[in-house]
Amino acid sequence: MSALPADLSEYDVPGRGRGILDVFRRRYLLKILVQKGNALRYRNSALGWLWSYVRPTVQFFVYFFVVGHVLGQNSRVEDYPLYLFSGIVVVNLFNESFGFATRSIVSNKSLVRKIYLPRELFPISAVIGSFIHFLPQLVILLIVAVAFGWVPTVMSVVGIVCALLLILAFSTGIGLLASAINVRFRDAQNFVEIVRTIATWSAPVLYTWVILDGMVPFWFFGAWASSPLTVAVEIFHQSIWAPTVTENIGLPPQFPIFAGAAVALSILSLIIGQLVFRAFERSFAQDL
Repeated sequence: MSALPADLSEYDVPGRGRGILDVFRRRYLLKILVQKGNALRYRNSALGWLWSYVRPTVQFFVYFFVVGHVLGQNSRVEDYPLYLFSGIVVVNLFNESFGFATRSIVSNKSLVRKIYLPRELFPISAVIGSFIHFLPQLVILLIVAVAFGWVPTVMSVVGIVCALLLILAFSTGIGLLASAINVRFRDAQNFVEIVRTIATWSAPVLYTWVILDGMVPFWFFGAWASSPLTVAVEIFHQSIWAPTVTENIGLPPQFPIFAGAAVALSILSLIIGQLVFRAFERSFAQDL
């Protein structure tokens, strides 16, 4: 008698998954990677987690002195320290999430070469770890805002949450893209550092959108205002800084259109990032 064919319906094809969807199916692995990343981030460091606050604090005082006092923004923008602080924390979240996500696959090459697990876990866990380190900065920002007279409202809280979701989605999308390319071409990490530098100066943190409006062509202003980073920073400003001032500059004209474009761009970055990641991950083990 011939043997009955084996039932393989309960087995997955080795090395194939469903991309980001597998991250939700293996949440326990995601939790382990986030804990591992947090434990290793400042291992053998004297100050440990305090380094997460030393750098943004120094950055704030340098920008406040140079841009606020030397260039005179402190006298042009009401409550400029709060305006500056509420923008810096958003940019720092983007830069840290993007940077750690880019290096996530290479940093975990021993795991990637030895066992199979959804590789998307690495950049996504890096983004989540960066968000965890961002939360104390957000708490400090809110305390400072209250000292300036900020009173939280439902709309301000909704605005903060929406801005954070926008940044995290965009960081995850381009993080997937950059982490995959960085495995094949290690100098991609240098390009990412350039992008992070540009992000710091391109977002309306050290200046207001009013300065840029009318100075550049409309198409350039529209492209700049449609950036997820610009939209998130402006939402933070209107949610935290604007309620404390008497002369609110408001949002850029046609902001709902720019916000919609930023959301579409974030979704597009997730799709493209996932597609490129899936195409490159087949050779991760060999390239590492």
